[in-house]
Amino acid sequence: MSNEYRKLLTVITESAIERDLLADMERLGAHGYTVTDARGKGSRGVRDAGWGEASNIRVEVLCDDATARAIALHLRTRYYDNYAMILFMSDVEILRPEKF
Repeated sequence: MSNEYRKLLTVITESAIERDLLADMERLGAHGYTVTDARGKGSRGVRDAGWGEASNIRVEVLCDDATARAIALHLRTRYYDNYAMILFMSDVEILRPEKF
């Protein structure tokens, strides 16, 4: 089995922007994503997922480096000033390279 790597871009943000965020990601080249509910505490207080407008989501995208960086730059530019958002990237070894 050959070692192939992609970027895992993880976004933790407010669920209120989910629809726009996912549309942006697809427009910028993401072939797919995973969205899960997220809870935690940060500089903007506790996000307990108690109800829709107060909940957070975690979005994960596996893609090539250029796509991950383009998405991250866009999200920082468009959302950072007005929404709670954390972005991080990591290199991940993938087992089905044809999917990403």
